Amino acid sequence: MSIPLMIGLISLLLVLVIGYNVIVQYRQRLESAKHQELAKFIATIDATEELIGNAHHLPYSKELLVCLNQRVLHSLESMSETDPSDKSLPPRIRNVRDQIRQLQENYSNADVTPFKVPSTDKQAIGMLQLVKRLKTVIRNEHSKGRFPTQAFVAENARLEGIQLRINIENVIKRANDAKAKRQLGTAKQLLKKGIDVLASKNDNYANQAREKLQGMLLDIDDSQNQSHEQERQQMIDREQDDLDVLFQPKRKW
Repeated sequence: MSIPLMIGLISLLLVLVIGYNVIVQYRQRLESAKHQELAKFIATIDATEELIGNAHHLPYSKELLVCLNQRVLHSLESMSETDPSDKSLPPRIRNVRDQIRQLQENYSNADVTPFKVPSTDKQAIGMLQLVKRLKTVIRNEHSKGRFPTQAFVAENARLEGIQLRINIENVIKRANDAKAKRQLGTAKQLLKKGIDVLASKNDNYANQAREKLQGMLLDIDDSQNQSHEQERQQMIDREQDDLDVLFQPKRKW
């Protein structure tokens, strides 16, 4: 076999090997990108289903629940497009579509979980974090065109109202706790802070809450004034006793 032929065969072999490696690496990159994309959709589904599962902690409107379920549906459909071979996805997609239809047709205000006043600071913080996550989701869905502007504005305002209520009810609880411990200065600071937060609000809850906080603050002021008056009277009585002792008639022995 001539040397040129051998060189040619070797060169061809090298080209084939390099070409094969390029194809393998390209397929690996595609597979890696596919897995990353699927992982992103799975994370979105898990996080959204967790939010749906917390519906018993806060009042969820029909619009909010539909938005969350549509977010899950969109992620499942995107997964099916990315990996058509996954046979578990079509049944899940049909199930979520059925859930959305049920919500749209049957969900009413009577189904909304009533607001529950947080009993501890930890519970209040958890509720506030949940509201924050929900506001982030609806903002993202609106930016992607999957949540109508009018519905977004109404839902965002509703969630802000819940957020305000959580904060104010927690302020009331903490102020009452401080008052019970005779920490009246702390109680007054909490109440004044709550009143300041409500200053720019003008809905029914804000007006009622503002009146309640002002009443609680007035009660503390009255209590402090009564306490100061009692202390002043006790001081006067002590001074009077001292004067009586000083000027009482001297006894003759």
